[in-house]
Amino acid sequence: MSKNYALSDIVDALGGRIVGDNTTIISRVSSLQNASSGDICFINDAKYLKALSASQASAFVLREKDAELTSLPRIIVENPYAYFAKVSAFLNPPAEYTLGVAPSAVVDTSATIPKSCSVSALAVVGANVVLGNNVIIGSGCVIENDVKIADNTRLEPNVTIKHHCLVGKNCHIFSGAVIGSDGFGYAEEAGRWLKIPQVGRVIIHDYVDIGANTTVDRGALDDTIIEEGVKLDNLIQIGHNCVIGAHTVIAGCTGIAGSAKIGRHCKIGGAAMILGHLEIADNVTISPGSMITRSLPTADTYTALMPFQTHKAWLNTAAKIRHLDELSDKIKQLEKALALLKSNN
Repeated sequence: MSKNYALSDIVDALGGRIVGDNTTIISRVSSLQNASSGDICFINDAKYLKALSASQASAFVLREKDAELTSLPRIIVENPYAYFAKVSAFLNPPAEYTLGVAPSAVVDTSATIPKSCSVSALAVVGANVVLGNNVIIGSGCVIENDVKIADNTRLEPNVTIKHHCLVGKNCHIFSGAVIGSDGFGYAEEAGRWLKIPQVGRVIIHDYVDIGANTTVDRGALDDTIIEEGVKLDNLIQIGHNCVIGAHTVIAGCTGIAGSAKIGRHCKIGGAAMILGHLEIADNVTISPGSMITRSLPTADTYTALMPFQTHKAWLNTAAKIRHLDELSDKIKQLEKALALLKSNN
């Protein structure tokens, strides 16, 4: 059952300025279109005025310049989107876990598990594992030997952390994620592939979120590093020896090949592909679906997309693309001929 809060309770906890009735009761966050009594919504742009006027919400989160768009109770803040995230967390705190080790969990006697931790049913914790305070290990997780997980980190059910990996404080790793599996390393000899042992680790810094079924491969020799504050969506592949810079966000189905180095504060759209051994500068934005084939040394927005067509039209376009060099040469010849005609006149 949701707990109810007055607007004044929310502002006392999160800051902001109330305009209107500060005793208005709020129990849920909602979109403008689906809101009802007891809900709070936000807008970041005056273009949503029509939706705001029609909304049945009890209160809103607005910017200072939009403060008079409604006469209903509202909280005025600098960044409504970020504030709304905080309100949602305030109204929807994480589920409480039972402290201690569940009877069906398998924990090696050499593991260090403070009393403030929770290890759920059917989890496996290997030799020499060290957990910090308030760590939550969901049911069915596998934590292999010599892993260290720092304070306040939470693993959802069925996460796998392979041997010798390090996970920082206040991280959140979602179900199905695999941290520290072998990178894709093989050497060819006489027509056969020899596996190269992957002896590096994965090091995850503090405040990192890793989405469901995302994989982060361990390094071949050096470590794969995910720096502070990185947010990874679901179904992302991070290859061995990659470095993902602090506070970078990466959307789902992105693939980053081995030894790529991604800068800090980058934004990478869904289904983007980044080839191995490339370097991406800080503050780069990569559009969804883009294939990045060279290093990007300058902060900018990069897009490598072809608008979709019917298959028949695409075959026609592809045929023309194959002849672009010839067309370019013909254009140059025509330009020279035209210039010659002009000079003779």
